[in-house]
Amino acid sequence: MTKTKTYPLRLPRSLKEAVERLSKEEGTSINQFVATAVAEKVSALRTARFFQERKARADFKAFDRIMKRHGGKPPRRGDEMPE
Repeated sequence: MTKTKTYPLRLPRSLKEAVERLSKEEGTSINQFVATAVAEKVSALRTARFFQERKARADFKAFDRIMKRHGGKPPRRGDEMPE
């Protein structure tokens, strides 16, 4: 089991009421709802950072050379471009 740490969280009244309502609709505790929301935000930020780092390493000239190549095999059945 992972160790947990408590954190006193202060929310504006309207946001707390929304969290209470939504967590009840989802059938979860307020704590679980907030923990899940924080996890989703952390995941989104990490994903954005991952793609920023990938973009920084990208070789766009090599990409353009590859995309401009001629030849190769025709698309497989089902891979055709829609008309």
